[in-house]
Amino acid sequence: MMNNNMLKKVTQIDEQLFLTLFNCNLPRWFKTMAFGLSKSGDGGLYILICLAVWWLSNNEQHQLLPVTILIGFAIERPIYLLAKNRFARIRPCDCLVTNAYIVPSDKFSLPSGHSAAAFLVAIILSHFFPEYALLLFSWATGVAMSRVVLGVHFPADIIIGATIGSFCGLFALALVVPA
Repeated sequence: MMNNNMLKKVTQIDEQLFLTLFNCNLPRWFKTMAFGLSKSGDGGLYILICLAVWWLSNNEQHQLLPVTILIGFAIERPIYLLAKNRFARIRPCDCLVTNAYIVPSDKFSLPSGHSAAAFLVAIILSHFFPEYALLLFSWATGVAMSRVVLGVHFPADIIIGATIGSFCGLFALALVVPA
């Protein structure tokens, strides 16, 4: 277990890294791109992808994709909600800065649900479409980073969210896809 001094030091580093990323002089188009990346992680895209694969694919293996994503989210959401309410970490836009570029959907920041969901989906889609793995993980990383740049998450929030989502995606694959 981490002692109190170590936890304080990690928190200080996390806060300083957030301030560095949030306050850097990024061009306006970059903030617009970050907003778009963040919105792509809201959930609607996941439903569209599942419906499109289910509807358009004749590949029997691809028909497992929507079920795998659904099971992944059935595992990830309770973990995310439990962690979010257990840690109850105040968002940076509520304690460090007052000018976040978006309004967060809830009160607490740890873990990042957008990061968890994006990495869960990237893991699963990469299994079914390995030729797009680089693009999928670049997108998931962009979704996660956008949450810091827009002022609603600390870097540790997105790292922990991405870790939760990745493990849940791998677990869902292990449950659904035959070895």
